[in-house]
Amino acid sequence: MQSRLLDEFSRVTQRYLTEWLNKTPADRLSATFSALADPTRRAILARLAFGEATVSELAKPFKMSGPALSKHLKVLERAGLITRSRNAQWRPCRLEPEALKPVDDWLAEYRRFWMERLDRLDDCLKNAASQGKSG
Repeated sequence: MQSRLLDEFSRVTQRYLTEWLNKTPADRLSATFSALADPTRRAILARLAFGEATVSELAKPFKMSGPALSKHLKVLERAGLITRSRNAQWRPCRLEPEALKPVDDWLAEYRRFWMERLDRLDDCLKNAASQGKSG
């Protein structure tokens, strides 16, 4: 009886947490990685690194419809990677490079971790090599 109650509690808790997580808005880092996951969006960012461009200028290298490109731009905009402004009939897009700072900070932690690990491995290999020569 007690085991069955625990199983039911576990199922209900898991279902609740899953629903809660699915309703929780994504954090900025997740939105950025999600936006960067698509090669078209990365190409758009690469183009904008040279300066602002209109939607039609951005669309030229891609074989896709205007609405499809617009969806990509909305994803980039929601992630904070680009901004769009209005200048008469033009809607120039601009790269927001500071939005990549949290990604760089996140990667720096892993970079530091792996550099320390690799340094320790290097020390171990050097010690093993020197012991092999002397023994």
